[in-house]
Amino acid sequence: MDGQPPVVVQPPASDGGRLVTIHGERMGVAYSLFDVLDLLHREGLPTTDTAVDDTELIEWQGGGPYDWNNGASDEA
Repeated sequence: MDGQPPVVVQPPASDGGRLVTIHGERMGVAYSLFDVLDLLHREGLPTTDTAVDDTELIEWQGGGPYDWNNGASDEA
């Protein structure tokens, strides 16, 4: 293993979407943390709330799991 986490979430684009790659393959664009968790689930990776903070699983670029540039609040 090269030390690179299998999941990389790119910085938010102007529309708030963040490109997600898993094992170097483009999986899609996430517009919320829920989208990232859905992509993880589809690939059989852990999807617990602690998984999003696991630096060995996910590399968050340009902000963490709660940083989305979509003008909406993720708070309930």
